[in-house]
Amino acid sequence: MKDRHEVTTPETLGKEILSEPALRPSTLDEFIGQNKVKEALKVSIESAIRRKEPLDHLLIHGPPGLGKTTLASLLAKEMGVGFKATSGPILEKPADLVGPLSNQEEGDILFIDEIHRLRPIMEEYMYPAMEDFRVEIRLADGPKAQTMTMDVERFTLVGATTRFGLLTSPMRSRFGIIQRVNFYPSEELTEIIVRSSKIMNVDCALEGAEVLAARSRGTPRIANRLLRRVRDFALVRANGSSITKKVAEEALCMLEVDEYGLDEMDDRVLRTIIEKFDGGPVGAQTLAVAISEDLSTLTDVYEPFLIQQGFLMRTPRGRLATTRAYVRCGFEPPKRENNESEEQLDLVD
Repeated sequence: MKDRHEVTTPETLGKEILSEPALRPSTLDEFIGQNKVKEALKVSIESAIRRKEPLDHLLIHGPPGLGKTTLASLLAKEMGVGFKATSGPILEKPADLVGPLSNQEEGDILFIDEIHRLRPIMEEYMYPAMEDFRVEIRLADGPKAQTMTMDVERFTLVGATTRFGLLTSPMRSRFGIIQRVNFYPSEELTEIIVRSSKIMNVDCALEGAEVLAARSRGTPRIANRLLRRVRDFALVRANGSSITKKVAEEALCMLEVDEYGLDEMDDRVLRTIIEKFDGGPVGAQTLAVAISEDLSTLTDVYEPFLIQQGFLMRTPRGRLATTRAYVRCGFEPPKRENNESEEQLDLVD
């Protein structure tokens, strides 16, 4: 089941690192969707260019697979500046940032993915770099440790996170621009699939693209992945046929991706809550153990879409399966008394 689960995960798979860049847009105008975010960024970019100053530090947050990294790289292209990318987990000590910061030119963009995973010592190291454009370099260790302060070129830090709530308040406050990316409607995903199919030289009918879009969990990365898998199915099982509605439905049935875009793991989450915990509420840690999954994977990968689609509620007492979840799984919905209703918590990144 692992391979089928990988089809609908919004995380980047290792084998996609080489194929994803070919499908990415080259300008903001080519970027499909997130129109409010794009418009706000265009204003900020134009203002920075007219003022001849670097773009303000920018934080982009939202579920994985929605284009945060792509937007960051497009900012550099629109500004005509350099772009360096790194990730919070691999920045373990201040020395890891000295190189990227000291080699920046005026206005360059430093992109830190998963910025919520920066260690506290790294956050503190970033503060003077973000505010005063200077860094401290340790010349020696031990009792006689010495440091020197070095100025760096004015740069723009672009941070991306799927867990906005895990960022410390001091770090959040240092970003001049904060934007959230949201799940995509099917219409925009259809546009993305049609565009990608042309780049990949795949014959995909509009009806086939619409089927893929409806099952892509609102996520472009998943939409492009499904396109590749259905392309393979069409080539091998449909004698090289174009991706029609029928071919798309047959391929997705084989991959166990249902009409809602839910896969085997989503099904396991919902059925576990209903069958083992009487529909909930059940704590996230308990649920993660019950489905043999990592807690962060449950809360970051599966819950956002299940909540957004109305299959799951996140409440103060735990997770609750909704009436829609019961119907989807083929169970009779329970009759809950009014005084048993639960308050839905905000879906925090």
